[in-house]
Amino acid sequence: MRLILLALLVVTFSTYAEDDLSAKAWLKNMSQALHEKQFKVSIIQLQTDHIRPLVYIHGIVDNQEIALLEYLNGPPKNAVRVGNRVTFIEHDQPPYSVTAPRIQGVWPAALAGDISQLEKGYQFVIGGRSRIAGRPGQMIRLLANDENRYDAQVWIDMDTYLPLRFDTINKDKQLLEQTMVVELIELSEPANILIEAAKQDWPAVINQAERTDGKNWQFTWLPQGFDVVVRDHHRLIGIHEPVEYIALTDGLANISVYVARAGENPLPNELLTRNGLSMVVVKVGTLEVVAIGKVPSETLERIANSLVLK
Repeated sequence: MRLILLALLVVTFSTYAEDDLSAKAWLKNMSQALHEKQFKVSIIQLQTDHIRPLVYIHGIVDNQEIALLEYLNGPPKNAVRVGNRVTFIEHDQPPYSVTAPRIQGVWPAALAGDISQLEKGYQFVIGGRSRIAGRPGQMIRLLANDENRYDAQVWIDMDTYLPLRFDTINKDKQLLEQTMVVELIELSEPANILIEAAKQDWPAVINQAERTDGKNWQFTWLPQGFDVVVRDHHRLIGIHEPVEYIALTDGLANISVYVARAGENPLPNELLTRNGLSMVVVKVGTLEVVAIGKVPSETLERIANSLVLK
């Protein structure tokens, strides 16, 4: 009887302690867990017309983060992260490496980053609790501060603080995309495959494109919280015309902007896919500006029209 009462007290105290956490504290604990925990998760990513199953493994080997992402459908495709180097392994081309702090394609990078940066574009609100993958999860809503981006919500495991589910929702409250864990296994030591990955001699990081011919394109307007993270100037494969590429992000939403000479066959003014991915084309003199991202098309149009050459 004494043991039962003690167990009930522990559960009650734990529940009260969790109730005291703010929405931001939950998110900070999740960010820390994504860096420090050793785990294996099986994931499904759901879109309106597509299901993608993944396996993601993370651990610490020799004091550095090692991770593996495996795509389970289609041709073999893996990504391996050792420290800040990510190597992509695909069946139809040689492996190549890039410098990156995370493997893209699992969770938004901001979930493992500085949560405070997300406050520029979102409010954090505690939601309800739900059981996901057999584990209790606390839902945190990320409500957009304006109409220039979509809302999101994340369920955080109440034991490990790892993310269990992440939804992107449009302004009509329709689900655009969902990433959900179907199995989570916390590991007491790094998985053997990660230990072996740390020993491998992976390809050197590819050189970044030279920008000697790049133009100084600047935005006169960007939504609060969006920053330029990549500028690239190159020629696309099979096309001789140079293309200027600019990547923007607010931590959750990513936007790609391309600037090139207008072709003989003009692109449509706007294209909206069923998964919430918008594309807007704006003509500037003899150039075409193409903006693509999972944000409202009105946001992309305003961004594209704000681009000026300085």
